[in-house]
Amino acid sequence: MRFLATLTLLLFAALLQAAPDHAGTEQVTVRLIAERDAVRPGGEVLIGLEQRIIPGWHTYWQNPGDSGMATSIAWRLPDGASAGPLLWPPPGRHRQGDLTNYGYVDKVVLLTAIRVPESAKPESDFPVAAKVNWLVCNEEVCVPQDAELGLTLRIAANDSAQAATANPEIQAAKAMLPQPAPWPASVTYTQDGVKLRVVSPELSAGQNGTGAQRERAEVWFYPFQWGVIAHGAPQIVGRDDDNGGALTLDMRAGEAPAHAALDGLLVVTEKTGGGLVTHGFVVHAEPAAPAAVAQHDGEHVGLPAALLLALLGGLILNLMPCVFPVLSIKALALVKHGGRADRATRLSGWAYTAGVVMSFLLLAGLLLLLRAGGAQIGWGFQFQSPGFVLAIAWLMFAIGLSLSGVFTLGNSVAGLGGSLGTGFADKPGHAGSFFTGVLATIVATPCTAPYMGAAIAYALAQSAPQVIAVFAALGLGLALPYLLLSHWPLLQKLLPKPGVWMEKLKHLFALPMYATALWLLWVLAQQARSLLPVAIGGLALIAAAAWLFGRTRHSPRRRAATLSSAALVAAACAGGVVLFMRHAAPPAAQEKTQSAAESYSEAKLQALRDQGQPVFLNFTAAWCITCLVNERVALSQDSVQAAFKADGIRYLKGDWTNQDAAIARKLAEFGRDGVPLYVFYPAGKNAQALVLPQILTPDIVLDHIRPQP
Repeated sequence: MRFLATLTLLLFAALLQAAPDHAGTEQVTVRLIAERDAVRPGGEVLIGLEQRIIPGWHTYWQNPGDSGMATSIAWRLPDGASAGPLLWPPPGRHRQGDLTNYGYVDKVVLLTAIRVPESAKPESDFPVAAKVNWLVCNEEVCVPQDAELGLTLRIAANDSAQAATANPEIQAAKAMLPQPAPWPASVTYTQDGVKLRVVSPELSAGQNGTGAQRERAEVWFYPFQWGVIAHGAPQIVGRDDDNGGALTLDMRAGEAPAHAALDGLLVVTEKTGGGLVTHGFVVHAEPAAPAAVAQHDGEHVGLPAALLLALLGGLILNLMPCVFPVLSIKALALVKHGGRADRATRLSGWAYTAGVVMSFLLLAGLLLLLRAGGAQIGWGFQFQSPGFVLAIAWLMFAIGLSLSGVFTLGNSVAGLGGSLGTGFADKPGHAGSFFTGVLATIVATPCTAPYMGAAIAYALAQSAPQVIAVFAALGLGLALPYLLLSHWPLLQKLLPKPGVWMEKLKHLFALPMYATALWLLWVLAQQARSLLPVAIGGLALIAAAAWLFGRTRHSPRRRAATLSSAALVAAACAGGVVLFMRHAAPPAAQEKTQSAAESYSEAKLQALRDQGQPVFLNFTAAWCITCLVNERVALSQDSVQAAFKADGIRYLKGDWTNQDAAIARKLAEFGRDGVPLYVFYPAGKNAQALVLPQILTPDIVLDHIRPQP
């Protein structure tokens, strides 16, 4: 074992040493350079990636701007060693048509601090290898490139390592690195702009910020976060003489407006006898006032209002078509109780409420985790996963089979829990009610009810406790009708009495389940057509397993064999999903449901707005039933389409069926985190956008695109 371990280390070292310290393409030559050729155990050394770029081409900064890709390095180091983040010198701006990018021309050195482990042995080698990826562009074409680089340093005693002469190229690169700004800063967000205020009398007076009395040529702010500002828009420099003097920068808001702290690089360019010199300062600007409200359709929403809107949104969500199949099962459960206000009924109501609220809290936690990782997601995000859509389609189909009498689990039909939850509670039906609440939450998320958009948009711009509070209020609103019915005898007396008709009604309630399963298969076809064979095969297996279970459920011996068969069916379905997801073809472009609709892109929208043309935006998704209903009953009507054509309104449709970060950013711009969203831009470059309600009729659309005097 010692021999094999030694051999592995030797091979690893040989591989690292085999990589050259330089490589080149037609446009870029790269090489690794070290601060010193000797390092000491437990010490740190700067390694530089040097890029030499031919004229007319450029590489990219950490925030590439409107397009591009930042250079990245994957380090391979000996055990115990670690690499810090890339250290970026100030970039420049490069215009390509309507796009503005941030990056470098001619030559740049990107530094990384490498820490040597304490266990490194003096007089041994310290190999460093790197896989480098970058994008290089000119005005016409962009070329992704990569290289494998490596160099070997020597582990020396402390005194000899400290005595080693520092590489002048590394020293020059260190001198160019931005320094932390010594001045306080604040940021103010408006609907259309971002204002940065840096409290510095010398900057306000036009100096360079370093204490020297040289003429300032330019000040420019480069945000670390993409899309906070419009990268190509002018930045207006001003001064504020209050409180000792401050420099101000007025910038246009970008595609991903923020309401939190703003971090970035303030670059001051000065004139000297030898030309222009730049100084970079890392700025952290807190909001001028705490972000206590979020903009939504021209209204301000605070926490109390967001909680009320969430409660109302959850109540209205009960009326949405996507929630009807599950509510139909709960209605059957209430009818079976025959209007009795007993303890079991009340407990069933609380169990259902717990299932709904806990599911909403889980959704809130997932959203927070994914947002922390930088994902652009929103309400109904799980339906952007083909695997999730397929699993819910199978579940709905199985529930339909159960309601049709093909098979029965347990003795209770009190909601889905009569089928799924009997084995998990002391009293039949209570666990079932809990799981019914879970299912209600799952199938409710493709819908966005009125008032929900403002509440969710507000919540996701706040801290975690406020997000959790708003989502809990939303869940309480969804569960409230059934909770009231389970506790209010007068309401229960309005329900019909139990009878033979209930069995027929139960069979009727199976139809919405089958319809929902078919709709989900249609959604799946829009996302990943290659999964359809798995979906159809799974339906056949589920039907066969359900029939077999129903035929043998009164025979313990046969039932054991049937349960084993059902487990094999579940394993086959899961295996099929995994196999096809790994080899699935990219989702095909969806056909337009309306000939007048054009695919949305921010560039197309901006071009039409610059021309002063009226534009109607429709952000939708195949899994959003509210969106599909609105398109059927309103947007596809002849009167609406004729009005679009008569008034020259361009109709753009943004499809969010699969995850799309550009659409997510546009939704956030209007204070939304889910679809549908309908926006009308009247004619004129500076016309203000009008946000339509989330539930449409032809008259509502016509009233907005043709407002009455």
